Amino acid sequence: MKSELERLRAENEALKKSKSKEITFKVGQKGGMSLYGLGRFPVTLYKSQWLLLLDAVEEIRNFIKIHDEELK
Repeated sequence: MKSELERLRAENEALKKSKSKEITFKVGQKGGMSLYGLGRFPVTLYKSQWLLLLDAVEEIRNFIKIHDEELK
């Protein structure tokens, strides 16, 4: 029984490691678009918000470069 438990634990760890952090999308009931795969919870915004965010890509990249040492 003990070896079975150890085998299952090892299998569970292997499955956790093999999970790829794939980014997926879903449309919610209220019309928001959710992005899954970045963290524990999805990022949900409405279409207009996603478009504003996409328009700001260069500004976001520049901000990250400027604050690289401060960011995790």
